[in-house]
Amino acid sequence: MNNYKLKIQYDGTNYAGWQIQENGSTVQQKIVETIEVLTKFRVNLIGSGRTDSGVHALGQVANFKIDVDLDLYRFSHSLNAILPKDISITGIHNIGENFHSRFDAKKRSYIYLISKIKSPFYYPYSWHYHEPIDILKLSKLSESLIGKFDFTSFARKNTETDNKVCEVFQISWRESKEFVIFFIEANRYLHGMVRTIVGTLLKLVKEKEGTKLITELINLKDREAAGEAVPAQGLFLYKVNY
Repeated sequence: MNNYKLKIQYDGTNYAGWQIQENGSTVQQKIVETIEVLTKFRVNLIGSGRTDSGVHALGQVANFKIDVDLDLYRFSHSLNAILPKDISITGIHNIGENFHSRFDAKKRSYIYLISKIKSPFYYPYSWHYHEPIDILKLSKLSESLIGKFDFTSFARKNTETDNKVCEVFQISWRESKEFVIFFIEANRYLHGMVRTIVGTLLKLVKEKEGTKLITELINLKDREAAGEAVPAQGLFLYKVNY
């Protein structure tokens, strides 16, 4: 049995997220359907993690098993020829049969783009935030989120998993002339966690609150206590490490 690992990029604007759903077009669905067209087999495509509706990916990873020896160059070319223009397979190779794109992932990183100017060309891939942004204060506040914590306060109330503990390895903020870039790397994420963290940090800096409140928010385990989640279009799954 061959086990094929895919690296995938996609523009999530027109999709209801990664995972196949009863109602709504998804990225996983489009790729599975395209593989079926080429191989005549319905495969189980396993993603490294879900992305929500409207969220993009620069480095999503997925794998599928099939009892077919694929010509990887031709298969990759054919996949990209059939897939919509907003989904691209940027890499494929045959990996060990035991590889699992979700369970074997050690770290996953996301970036969030904030545009400092209103531009019709930036809008689909960033959030225009018109308030002043203090990078130094945001960076200082963010340090309190590095470590292993229960992130219930930063997850949607209907989050399916009972285990709300995540370990954050890195958080950083960078600024250019027209953008502010938020980066986070963790072992796992809860539903809506990254966008809520960004929204909460911006809110706390605007209200001149300190790091003490971040610790209080974590300990409260109450979603109502944190800030609003920022819009989906600025969020990208950046990289998955194994």
